[in-house]
Amino acid sequence: MSKAFSLAGLRLGWIISNRSVIEECIRHRDYNTISCGLMDDTLATHALLHVDPLMKRNRQLVRDNLVILDAWIERNKNKVSYVKPRAGTMALLRIHALSTDPLSGASDAFCIDLFKQTGVFVAPGRCFDFEGWIRVGYACETSMLVAGLEKLQDYIDRLHESMATVA
Repeated sequence: MSKAFSLAGLRLGWIISNRSVIEECIRHRDYNTISCGLMDDTLATHALLHVDPLMKRNRQLVRDNLVILDAWIERNKNKVSYVKPRAGTMALLRIHALSTDPLSGASDAFCIDLFKQTGVFVAPGRCFDFEGWIRVGYACETSMLVAGLEKLQDYIDRLHESMATVA
């Protein structure tokens, strides 16, 4: 429900597997949550009753926003790069100024400081074994993506300026 339907706050889903895997999942679910919330279940049911319009809207939003992200990467190609996603709602961006040493913690520090200074929330690449990278979601409202990318660009520009000053 979280990615395809843009219902990230809902914590429920389904699994198809053999009996032993299902039984193990049920044991873990009973230990962790017992059941999903009534509101989560109601919202998920409503979404499933309106699959076609929701999916049409969300696919178009992701396609449009990827065009924006791709153009932003192109404008900043001397500071940022990525492998353009062919599917999904997330992209890993390589921040050229960050160390790729897995022990550096560079992406953690970058993400924390970016959030403190700008309010932009991205995930550190270290969480995905990609130190020196950040994970950016682009399935949000287009205006939010554009504003976030502007703040990210200003932050990266300041980072490059401070590195040039030190050098």
